Amino acid sequence: MARILVVDDEPKIRNIVTSYLTKEGFDVSEAEDGPSAVAKAERLEPDVIILDVMLPGFDGVEALRQIRTKSDVYVIMLTARSEETDKLIGLSVGADDYITKPFSARELVARVKAVLRRSRPGGDATSETVTIGDLTLDRATRTVTTAGTAVDLTALEFDLLDALVGAPGRVYSRGQLIEKVWGWDFFGDERIVDVHIRKIRQKLGDNPTDPRYIATVRSVGYRFILPP
Repeated sequence: MARILVVDDEPKIRNIVTSYLTKEGFDVSEAEDGPSAVAKAERLEPDVIILDVMLPGFDGVEALRQIRTKSDVYVIMLTARSEETDKLIGLSVGADDYITKPFSARELVARVKAVLRRSRPGGDATSETVTIGDLTLDRATRTVTTAGTAVDLTALEFDLLDALVGAPGRVYSRGQLIEKVWGWDFFGDERIVDVHIRKIRQKLGDNPTDPRYIATVRSVGYRFILPP
């Protein structure tokens, strides 16, 4: 049974979301502020966290920052504000997805289900280790190194890089990457791909204007660069 942690300071929202998730057979726990969210994330080790941005104690962005120091759990952020900067701030500190209030509880449950049944991407399923240039991706241990140095990626960042590495040189549109990594029934904005690509580039030390690993194909998407 998958474990879900619902974090929101509004009891009504927690009750509605918890009720829908429980009916679908999930093991649901709740938290109402930033500190309890961090503590329960560490103690319960949930499979998915639904995390509100506006929380007492400290906000959801700070809670996520602390959670990310110890866990790569899939996080869906809730925000009552629709400004793009608010969403991007949450994504930049490690959120995997966001949904804006007011939202449909059914849609939120559908996103959770899509996350949990997401298949791991990749090219040749028989090859657990892929080395391209100085980058090595090991699917068995879910680790990445560049020139022998470990790169600390979240689970979703690993899956996204794996999708690109699985077919080096091939151009993937944002929609194709979403289908491979998030799942065909993803509801959100395709620009979420851009945010996570930016985070991967930062961790790889890759300059987007002169890339060694991931190239942007204007108006289309991205490709992993084959070394000369």
